[in-house]
This record gives sequence, structure tokens and C-alpha cells, in this order.
Amino acid sequence: MRSLKRLADIRKLPCIRCGNPNSQAAHSNSAKHGKGRGIKASDQFAIPLCHSCHSQFDQFKLGNRAESEAMFEKWLMRVNRMLVMEDKEVF
Repeated sequence: MRSLKRLADIRKLPCIRCGNPNSQAAHSNSAKHGKGRGIKASDQFAIPLCHSCHSQFDQFKLGNRAESEAMFEKWLMRVNRMLVMEDKEVF
């Protein structure tokens, strides 16, 4: 699933790891989220990470695969709550 709106909303948020305001949409590296060889996970499994944190996450420098997946799940829950709160503030 691709969602330009979700990706734009994610890029407005600070890095979920370090708080850097210059974030990018980082997709899950887990097969359970649709990631495959040459296939990006669905946009519903994207979080805001700055360039440095995104690079470290993708290279598994923040932990092994299992640790990275657990971190991502926690971050994704926080991001989804942040996006819901942001939508409520608009109205």
C-alpha cells in the first residue's frame, strides 16, 4: 500500500529515535510488513527517522534483526498515536 499523505505526515514529525526535526520516512525491514528483495514495505509501516538514525537502523547497527524489529514495533505504535493526535488537532 502506498500513501503519499501518510509519508508527507511522517516527514513532518521529528526523528522518533533522536528528535532531529529533519526526518525522512523509514520503512520497515521486516518481511512480515511486506519487505522483500527489492520490495519496500507498505507505507503504513513507515516511521520518521533522520538520515543518521535511518542509516544505522537499515544497517542493523542499533541491534540485531530481532532487536530492530522490536524497536520498530514500539516506534510504529508511538508514530501512529502521534499521527492520530495531529489529525485531531486539525479539526
